[in-house]
Amino acid sequence: MKVYRLDRGIVLVGKAWEIREKLKQYEREFKLVKDWVNSIPSSKL
Repeated sequence: MKVYRLDRGIVLVGKAWEIREKLKQYEREFKLVKDWVNSIPSSKL
């Protein structure tokens, strides 16, 4: 399972069940994908 955080979005690479689990995990922390992307410091992009 790999998560690529880009300046315009997120790319999840892995098996379907891994992606579903990862999305459930992030859903608990962030309401919108926009919030998730904005939470990443610009130095890491």
